[in-house]
Amino acid sequence: MLTVHAAPLVLPVGAAAVERGAVAVDGDRIVALGRYEAVAAAHPAARVRQWPGVIAPGLRQRHAEWLLTRCYHPDPREADELGADPLSGEAFARLTRELDATRWAGSVRRGLQQMLRYGTTHLTGPFRDPAVRTAVSRSGLVEVLGGVSPVEVPGNVSGSVSMGGAADLDPLAGGRDLPDSVHAPLVTGARADFAVFDVPDEAALVAAGAGSCVVTVLGGRLVYRRR
Repeated sequence: MLTVHAAPLVLPVGAAAVERGAVAVDGDRIVALGRYEAVAAAHPAARVRQWPGVIAPGLRQRHAEWLLTRCYHPDPREADELGADPLSGEAFARLTRELDATRWAGSVRRGLQQMLRYGTTHLTGPFRDPAVRTAVSRSGLVEVLGGVSPVEVPGNVSGSVSMGGAADLDPLAGGRDLPDSVHAPLVTGARADFAVFDVPDEAALVAAGAGSCVVTVLGGRLVYRRR
């Protein structure tokens, strides 16, 4: 179904921001991008989704392998025992002695689901663990090559790599700006991978981080929406 996603601001990256902007999606492709009035007029039969904040390209998680293979993402039913945050470092090492294949696969799936909550649409690979490869393939998240795997050092999830940047579920963590955190700009004809963040502009997005995500669209499908 043809859908128009509209927001007070669209940040294509690589082009000027569009106030009262919109992105029209047909299938898995962007078919129009511009001022809402013009996009809606050109596609009068489209379903319209009005979002708060800004629409921006989907983000790229450069530390995906580390987050999926060196962290345990607790099941909500384990919260009383393990808490809600990912476990890494010594806590992860202790836990791995108890993990069977089922619990490990569940952690990987939950890690991927958490990434969608941060507007992530692309993951830097390659992924060597078979369970991770399978889960990434089934998730719909796009694996892209070209990253260097982080090296674990003692610390928590937000400071556990020695690469000049933090391994964090938030791709904007560690001072990254938006152009350095997206996989590709929003352009007509490209795959419809984008996210909506409940912030007023790009500076506010960088300051608040990707935890401000309210919607993630992956290949034209709405795969996450904050309730």
